[in-house]
Amino acid sequence: MTRFIILLPLLATAALSAHADTYVDTARVRSVQPQYETVAVPRQECSSQWINETHRVEGQRGYGGAVIGGVAGAVLGNQLGNGHGREAATALGAVVGAFTGDRLANRGGDRYEQVPRQVQTCQTVNEMQQRLTGYQVAYEYRGQQFVALMPQDPGRQLQVRVSVDPLPR
Repeated sequence: MTRFIILLPLLATAALSAHADTYVDTARVRSVQPQYETVAVPRQECSSQWINETHRVEGQRGYGGAVIGGVAGAVLGNQLGNGHGREAATALGAVVGAFTGDRLANRGGDRYEQVPRQVQTCQTVNEMQQRLTGYQVAYEYRGQQFVALMPQDPGRQLQVRVSVDPLPR
């Protein structure tokens, strides 16, 4: 316990001697330069235009061509085959004839028309802007020159914190 009592004053003395005295004083501002940075600000740029689209408009479909073509194809197929081949040729002729007759009968029934439609396209464009980041302040204190970056223009004078700390020998 006595050791602690002896060490306590020594520690207190060391802490007090290490503490620096500080005070506030005034320095003269020599120059102030605004500092800027270039930043990209994205924005949408859109444009619209009219285009014509082609649409197929189906006409009235008739079944007469398919019926006539199917009968003609069946008759022709029946003429070609023998036995079971005749039955197959008749069926195949009827199918091919029906498709052919339908195509021939309805080929002019479809028409095409142009339909206008508005199309909008957008893209992101970066616009470069200058933004103020602070002020580079050159000031003089007791004959010495200093430079600091500050958030605002300090004016003609600048308050500075001065720290006095004794140097050990």
